[in-house]
Amino acid sequence: MLSPSPSTPTPGGVLFVASDVDPAHDLDYNRWYDREHVLERVRIPGFVSGTRYQAIEAGKRYLGLYHTESLAVFGTPAYRQAFQHQTPWSVTNLERMRQPMRRVCQVLAHTGAGQGSVLVIVQLPLGSTQAQLETQVLALGAQLAQVDGFVHSCLYLPDESLSTPLPQESTEGRVLQPMLLVHASTLAGAQQLRAQASQALAVSSEATSLYALGWQLHAADL
Repeated sequence: MLSPSPSTPTPGGVLFVASDVDPAHDLDYNRWYDREHVLERVRIPGFVSGTRYQAIEAGKRYLGLYHTESLAVFGTPAYRQAFQHQTPWSVTNLERMRQPMRRVCQVLAHTGAGQGSVLVIVQLPLGSTQAQLETQVLALGAQLAQVDGFVHSCLYLPDESLSTPLPQESTEGRVLQPMLLVHASTLAGAQQLRAQASQALAVSSEATSLYALGWQLHAADL
């Protein structure tokens, strides 16, 4: 039986980028991500991995998650250089993004471990403190861990100062909501986990997303 593990003293970080793109640009957009962008980011010192997902049921078709050793990585000269001086191919495809969502988050309140083939994302209501969110997510993680197909759950807590919007991201009414992420080994398991989490948190289906794992690159692979 899986049990909650305490948050580490120095929480890991993650860059979360959800986006859509005109289908006319799909081929070049995916080539850019797969052949340049993920590799470029994971090579930055302090980055641990880059992972691509595609929507099963989500408002945005594409999701990229870039895990780092800590939030401090996003303040390093190497990261600032990469973020402020994009390649021409990057500039072209960043401008093609439709209503992107960029968040830099602490990764907290882990239950279980590992990467699942299906990812559940639940947008959490505002108004709770970090301690309250961690307690809530750990308690829910212990319940979700009993569901067949559960792999790992955690809390993504956005950092306002680091979550600079992308060029095409609207800043009007922009809200940095915390997120519950649940990894599952099967689609059926993910659907059950989403339903159970939504009920426990009293959130609507519109506040949830399902994504399928595409591929992942680890810094240790380079």
